[in-house]
Amino acid sequence: MLAHCGSVTTREDCMHEPLAAKPTGDRAWTGPFRDGPAAAAMTIFVIALATLLGAWFFQFVLGYPPCPLCLQQRIPYYIVIPLSLLLAIATRAGAPRSLLTAGFAIILAAVLCGAALAVYHAGVEWHFWPGPADCSGPLADLNSGGSILEQLQNPIHVVRCDQAAWRFLGISLAGYNALISLAMAVIAALGLAARQRPL
Repeated sequence: MLAHCGSVTTREDCMHEPLAAKPTGDRAWTGPFRDGPAAAAMTIFVIALATLLGAWFFQFVLGYPPCPLCLQQRIPYYIVIPLSLLLAIATRAGAPRSLLTAGFAIILAAVLCGAALAVYHAGVEWHFWPGPADCSGPLADLNSGGSILEQLQNPIHVVRCDQAAWRFLGISLAGYNALISLAMAVIAALGLAARQRPL
């Protein structure tokens, strides 16, 4: 606009020059992501999907059966994965800001719950606090009920929650899940905090 107005001889003529179109939709958002909330939602989607696929890889390919706490930690991913994908699509489609805010708030709440559960599970593995009675503690508690003969005839294999099946750099899968969940929480918070450019 300024370059074009430079050739106009009078101020009145310059004032009649058409103003540049203001950014709307996803391009009107600012923040650490160049494409705004859509990029934040897609980043969460990719991270969550890769994490769940990794958990299934450990279970079905490498043969590490999940404990009850491991299965509970997957529940937030069943919420976050489809919701983040829908949120990214809705953002590109120009959905209202109130809808986007609600979506990021739900994702933030889900991943924070997942992070809390992962921290609790990691603490159980390090024996910082006791875990659930049905998957940790003395073996006698795990096989209680019925006679010894009945238990031998109907063995039940319980995957323990207080024993880390795999560690890398001293961190178990529960510990990595806590870190990943916190990272997604930060991204969701950035999506919530994104604001439109001032008029």
